[in-house]
Amino acid sequence: MERNIHIGTSGWSYKHWKEIFYPKDVKPAEYLAFYARHFPVSEINNSFYRLPAKETVGKWVASVPADFMFCPKMSRYLSHLKKLHDPREPLERFFDVFGDFKKHLGPILVQLPANSRFGADVAGAFYEETDHYKDFRFALEVRHPSWFSEESIRLMKKHRVSLVFSQADKFPYLEEITAKDIYLRFHGPTSLYSSPYSDEVMEEYAGKFAAWAEEGHRVWAFFNNDVGGHALDNARKLQQLVDARIHEPAH
Repeated sequence: MERNIHIGTSGWSYKHWKEIFYPKDVKPAEYLAFYARHFPVSEINNSFYRLPAKETVGKWVASVPADFMFCPKMSRYLSHLKKLHDPREPLERFFDVFGDFKKHLGPILVQLPANSRFGADVAGAFYEETDHYKDFRFALEVRHPSWFSEESIRLMKKHRVSLVFSQADKFPYLEEITAKDIYLRFHGPTSLYSSPYSDEVMEEYAGKFAAWAEEGHRVWAFFNNDVGGHALDNARKLQQLVDARIHEPAH
């Protein structure tokens, strides 16, 4: 069951983690290898802004343990500029970079902007295009509640796209399981990206994670409250709480 729960942060290349997490003598090029000694998974956030070179991804993979996983973020060209319209060419460009590394990838994160509303035709066409990538899984993070409609959820389940549970005071939240993979992002409970979660909240999610894994789901959880290193502290705490639940004796 442990292998079905993956907890990490939304990236590793944060300069403000120097001396909070990364020792003074660790160079930025060595951050990922150091990070991977402490966490089993990370999102790749910079692929949202600019797709990396395929060779760069290969270097990342070579610097981490064989069982370390990455969840890359889809280019904003598709999610924010095109808003999922005409997805074929952007998906081809994305998988030209990441396609050869499938065994190292968790779900592909697609994050939509707040002004992107659900439309069955556009969403359905996008999902049908993702169906061509059978070896990969997709997770959709939405910022508009229209995506929580019955028709939207039905389409996600049909195409096995995970609805991201976005934990933040400012974002709409729906805990609706739409695929085998359950994907969560913790952006900060009050101040976005810069506030910590309480141990009580982490305990609540640890219980959910253990139950979901017991049901056969794969759980992916990422902390995006990177300011002040809160993401690191919360990820470690949640992992400890999950481990305690998994290892506690049966009654």
